[in-house]
Amino acid sequence: MTIKERYFTSQSIEHQSAELLRQITTQHRNKEFHFKPVQSALLVLDMQAYFLDASSHAYIPSSDAIIEGIVQLSQAYFTLERPVFFSQHINTASNSGMMATWWKDLITPQSPLHEIIPDLDVAKGTLVQKSQYDAFYQTPLEELLHATGVTQVVLCGVMTHLCCETTARSAFMRGFEVFFPVDGTATYSLEHHRASLLNLAHGFASIVLMKDILDAVRGAHAG
Repeated sequence: MTIKERYFTSQSIEHQSAELLRQITTQHRNKEFHFKPVQSALLVLDMQAYFLDASSHAYIPSSDAIIEGIVQLSQAYFTLERPVFFSQHINTASNSGMMATWWKDLITPQSPLHEIIPDLDVAKGTLVQKSQYDAFYQTPLEELLHATGVTQVVLCGVMTHLCCETTARSAFMRGFEVFFPVDGTATYSLEHHRASLLNLAHGFASIVLMKDILDAVRGAHAG
């Protein structure tokens, strides 16, 4: 059984994320791509009630703390008129593959918790339904990114060590520069969260803070 913990709160997330970033950059030389908001897209993964509703068995206690930052960043991207993609994890009997073997249950179209939370304005972005951890797997995401001239992606959402890390690696393999905010994703434990950051910092993504990305996007609009 996975032990869940609320390692991020709205009061602690800023300080704790800065400390996590310090730890990561101490252990690995963080690859710092030059962030170019006008060449980037925002990927928001699986912000569904299944993971964010406290009544769900899959609830992520720290997820509450990342919502406001993702809302602000998505709004900044809308203002800049840069693409925002919202992934929604949905499984059927025909597409679940190993998900059905690994997990006790699946997020089906009939589940009352399959919807993305209303805090996020999905109608202003593009919804991409996926069936596996990787948001690129058997979806039009890569084609849509190329069609809008995207060379960089900023990745937020849940869970850090499953869909977020897998999609970040997949984006890297497809030639995109990946920016992964410490305080833009959440999962069940700090141990899992930190492990993903260490893995990605070593060879796949620039580990950053939401504030720095948000400031850059807002600055690009002001300029």
